[in-house]
Amino acid sequence: MKFVRIQTKDGIQHGVVEDGSVRIVSGDIFSDWQFTGKTVPFEAEKLLAPVKAESILCIGRNYKAHALECGNDLPKKPVLFIKANNALCGPCDPVVIPQEHTAKADYEAELAVVIGKTAKCVSEEEAFAYVFGYTCANDVSARDVQYENGQWARGKSFDTFCPLGPWIETQLNPLDLEITGKRNGKVVQHSRTSLMIFPIPYLISYLSQTMTLLPGTVILTGTPEGVVLGIKDNPDWLKPGETYEVEIEGIGSLKSNFV
Repeated sequence: MKFVRIQTKDGIQHGVVEDGSVRIVSGDIFSDWQFTGKTVPFEAEKLLAPVKAESILCIGRNYKAHALECGNDLPKKPVLFIKANNALCGPCDPVVIPQEHTAKADYEAELAVVIGKTAKCVSEEEAFAYVFGYTCANDVSARDVQYENGQWARGKSFDTFCPLGPWIETQLNPLDLEITGKRNGKVVQHSRTSLMIFPIPYLISYLSQTMTLLPGTVILTGTPEGVVLGIKDNPDWLKPGETYEVEIEGIGSLKSNFV
């Protein structure tokens, strides 16, 4: 099922996309929800980020080709950083490049995992039982800010730097999906999730050994090669007026406009 979070005249609601419409649901989508009997046209409603993230946990350098293009050694353990919740935005929201703070805005197409059940010290074999579903993400980054003080969180957490959507797909095997990033319609990133260094069950298990993963936790699983940071000569950083589209097989497309 495709779970959306939408802005309607009755407020923010969750629903399931079916045949061009949204069937509104009530209750907690992670535990006890039900259809209300109300249906609204899909195109008539504003899509929001499909989950109000409990936390946003991100994995760096999780594709070999991306680590190498940026001149890094392959990690022996997952490289964890965070994006603050204020960075979250939806498919209809513009992504704001804070030009007073950065001259090096970059894109990162990623598969995002949405946790649906409290996970603590789970095994890799158990990991998928704690997943609610999957969605598209763009880990927008201010590279100059990211690397200026040894910690990545600030350069990753400007307002609107985590577009998410368009929905959460709950019926999907995420282990070998095509993932594509298009800058102004041109493919610049293209890979498959099977090329992750640390696959999704390992990531969930690994993270849950340290911290309790609550329902609504979002895990960004890393980006393939093709980011601006990997261009050695005359890198062309993102500018206002550009678009970036993340496409993931079995989920759909997340297109963001930069301003």
